[in-house]
Formats: sequence, C-alpha cells, structure tokens
Amino acid sequence: MTVDSSGSRSPIWLWLAGGLGVLWNAYGLYQFIASFSQTKASLMAVGMTASQADLYLSLPGWISVAFGVGVLGGLVGSVALLIKSARAVAIFGVAMVGYVILFSGDVYYGVFANIPTQLVILTVVVVIAAALLWVSIYAKKRNFLT
Repeated sequence: MTVDSSGSRSPIWLWLAGGLGVLWNAYGLYQFIASFSQTKASLMAVGMTASQADLYLSLPGWISVAFGVGVLGGLVGSVALLIKSARAVAIFGVAMVGYVILFSGDVYYGVFANIPTQLVILTVVVVIAAALLWVSIYAKKRNFLT
C-alpha cells in the first residue's frame, strides 16, 4: 500500500494498472493518430500486401470512430484510475464498447481473414481493455475509488 497526497491508502497494483494503462493507451493514441496519414505505400512498407492495404484503407469511417472511442476511453479511464475516480468504471465500459464494435467491424469486413496479424493485435487490445475494466470494477468494490 502507498499513501497518496490525500492521506488515503492505495494498493500498488492500482497505481501499476493505472500507470501501465496510461502508457499502453498513449501508444494506442499514437497509433490512432498515425492511422489518418497511412497510405497504400506506407502500409506495404510495414509488410501488408497490396490487397491487404486496399482492404484496410477501404474500411468505413465508423471503424476509426470505434478505434478512437476505445483508445481515448482507455487513456482517460487509466488517468481516472490514477486519480482514484470511480468514473473509471464507466469510462472503461465505454472503451470496451468501442473495441467490441471495432472487433465486430473487422470480422464483418473480413479484416481478420485477410490480415491475420490484426486478429492477434486486436485480441490483445481487447484483453487489456477488459483487464483494465475488471481492475476498475474490483477497485470500486474495494472502495479504492471514490
């Protein structure tokens, strides 16, 4: 346990989850912002085939919105954990909805069938988002969040 500036005790795992969540989601935000400048050539330069790049670039805008909701929700939720706000639960819940919509869209548009690595990447993202949601729920039940 650590004592914060308000004098209340917080377990180390709460600080670790919040801090690692901020780092993870800050990287996700970087990826999200970078996705707006991707071209067929830039995607092929990182290993996609021409047809994979075409598929990726043809996805509808709501896919990007879902990605943004997920990553921004994850970042704000992680900050909420660090400041011990009970709002973290709802924020992580919204992030999960964004990621579930993103995952569903990738299934519907055949992204996973055509870009198998995307299935692995997005599965890891969803698992981490679910873990952060679980941590926030657990912390709220234990009265570590106010």
